[in-house]
Amino acid sequence: MPAAPELISPKSPRVSAARRLAKRNFRGKERLFLAEGPQAVREAAGHGKTLVELFATVDAAERYADIVGEARDAGARVHLADEDVIADISTTVTPQGLVGVCRFLDVPFEEILAARPRLVAVLANVRDPGNAGTVLRCADAAGAEAVILTDASVDLYNPKSVRASVGSHFHLPVAVGVPVEQAVQGLKDAGVRILAADGAGEDDLDAELDQGTMGTPTAWIFGNEAWGLPEETRALADAVVRVPIHGRAESLNLATAAAVCLYASARAQRAAGGCRSVTSS
Repeated sequence: MPAAPELISPKSPRVSAARRLAKRNFRGKERLFLAEGPQAVREAAGHGKTLVELFATVDAAERYADIVGEARDAGARVHLADEDVIADISTTVTPQGLVGVCRFLDVPFEEILAARPRLVAVLANVRDPGNAGTVLRCADAAGAEAVILTDASVDLYNPKSVRASVGSHFHLPVAVGVPVEQAVQGLKDAGVRILAADGAGEDDLDAELDQGTMGTPTAWIFGNEAWGLPEETRALADAVVRVPIHGRAESLNLATAAAVCLYASARAQRAAGGCRSVTSS
């Protein structure tokens, strides 16, 4: 390993190209995005040919030598860089010394349907990238087989979304830009029950569990952080379900409600059909 950084100047063409990926239009044009920190880079390195390049400080390359080795083994080009270069590329206040350039991961909606998923999260008009990434992480943890971002939702590859998922971007298939009507109809045709999560829902999550209706393949629709789901979207669902508030809290935030709903379905499905296998990328 060289004793000095390989990339001395932030003006290097490769550094400039990586820096531009902080902007959505450049990400879309190049179909590349940034993954920062050891956890995200490790996941990217283990996901086929996803990791294209890795920028690392000398200190981080030594501390995370195993990750750098995995990146090289995966075919990624590894660049040693000084801290100024990493700070220039990174979108965080306190970079961790590793920044990866990755290929887009999203899959066609039809591919998700063909896999006959049993648990799906649909993000309809979710605009906050941190929330989107956290819901993706919750879906991954609950054993969901897919996530769908509708055409009115935030960019899957926004740096805040990637950070909030803590590597879950690389674990399960995600379809993007799907109109909510198309998503619902496709899932229904695939035998999936559609539940809309809404604080004003007529059905209670506890009651759904008690009635034993949640063991079937299920897709949860989660709406916008501020105004929830519009009436036309709720009307598409087989049921509109609220998470009961047993205490004095006014409501739950989007990611917390998503975690409760997804885990409720996962538990019901395990009880109905035994321990499910979890599809991983």
